[in-house]
Amino acid sequence: MAESYHSILEKIPMKQTLTGALAAFLILCLAARCCTAEAGLPRFFTADYSLYSTGARIAAMTRTFSVSPQGGYRYRSETRPVGFLALIRRDIITESSEWRFDGKEIKPDFYSYRHAGGKQERQVEIRFNWENEQITTTVNGSSWRMRMQPRITDKLLYQLSIMRDLALGMTDISYTVADGGKLKQYDFVTLGKEIVQTPMGDFHALKLERFKPGSERSTVLWCAPNLDYLPIKVETIEPDGATTIAVLESLSVTTED
Repeated sequence: MAESYHSILEKIPMKQTLTGALAAFLILCLAARCCTAEAGLPRFFTADYSLYSTGARIAAMTRTFSVSPQGGYRYRSETRPVGFLALIRRDIITESSEWRFDGKEIKPDFYSYRHAGGKQERQVEIRFNWENEQITTTVNGSSWRMRMQPRITDKLLYQLSIMRDLALGMTDISYTVADGGKLKQYDFVTLGKEIVQTPMGDFHALKLERFKPGSERSTVLWCAPNLDYLPIKVETIEPDGATTIAVLESLSVTTED
């Protein structure tokens, strides 16, 4: 299991002299840590998931919510193949979202996506300019711009926004997501409560489904209130019936002292 921020601090010798930059960064981390509690944001965490397809474990995914060196927050995801698939595929998918919180809303500043190691590499960058209300998307070197929309987010950060919105008591949730050079509407409805089995144990969870009229693709999330509404299971069913399931394996959370 990944170490929490607190356990890392305990390993730093008290007599060790910190440089000005490192000291400033540690202060920033502690300040942001307090802000997450006051703002109702989830606690900082590292979550490890296993991905399954047709019953076989095909990939491992790690998601991390932490402080960004730039002064805001960072949400990062990395997925890589495991088992037999790792012998024939070297694909690594990395996503990262740099964002801020203005006291009312989670606002993305920069999103990046990289698919490396496969036959066709893909790199995407999205910059959110809140002053000019403009979004610039760059895919493999080609760029174009779009206008901002209310409750705009990116295709990684919306999952962290769901956690906060559920904690605020919201049930039907909608976001405008900058995805693939387009603005897409992500609407979620709450289907009820279920008990979900994971390698970490059984959890009571809220079941949500992404609702998209006319779409044959289904995405269902199970979010655990006891884990700040972290998704502990995500099921995606493609139009051809292919099913992928992500299940929480382990979790490291930074807690207040």
